[in-house]
Amino acid sequence: MSDPVARLSLIQWLSPAFPTGGFAYSHGLEWAISAGQVTTARALAEWLADILDCGAGWQDAVLLSLSLRPGADHAALDDLARALQPSAERLAETLDQGRAFAVTVAALTGHDLPTRALPVAVGAAARPLGLDPSEVIGHYLHTFVGNLVSVATRFVPLGQTEGQAVLHGLHSQIVSLARRAATAEEGDLGNAALGADLAAFRHETMETRIFRT
Repeated sequence: MSDPVARLSLIQWLSPAFPTGGFAYSHGLEWAISAGQVTTARALAEWLADILDCGAGWQDAVLLSLSLRPGADHAALDDLARALQPSAERLAETLDQGRAFAVTVAALTGHDLPTRALPVAVGAAARPLGLDPSEVIGHYLHTFVGNLVSVATRFVPLGQTEGQAVLHGLHSQIVSLARRAATAEEGDLGNAALGADLAAFRHETMETRIFRT
């Protein structure tokens, strides 16, 4: 049985209240909303489902899974995570949050945690907790998608209940993806969420914007 204190530590680390600055990043969604590509709850759900299955959701899930394993080479995985980012803003998104995460966890635990891309930093921190990898990955993905739902709730705007309904509707997909990622290998990495990647590129040249990515 998993240690309930370890589970609470993970929940704290992945909480929106944890100071990673996640609220400042839209993952290109701000551009998609401004361009009229995401204007309804249904469109948001489809956009997020694609990111989970084909984009950064799957990519981060696999990197996190690899980082949780005994003997994981976190420096090499960090290099890989950086190389897989499709744009300057997306690179900053994972590095800035990873840095803030590592600094805060190190301060709480007293254990040194080098700065890494976010999924690698989370994996390095969470491995000693002894939790099931699929649980760690599922919580990570829920936080990732929940942040983007919050972006859309504020910027589309969607009603609070509409936004929460979108997140609720993605729960089964998150669980399934987390289970697959838990046994995935490096060769399973890939990204085909071209719409989200193009949105990230175009966000970099927006004249007026609220979010950093």
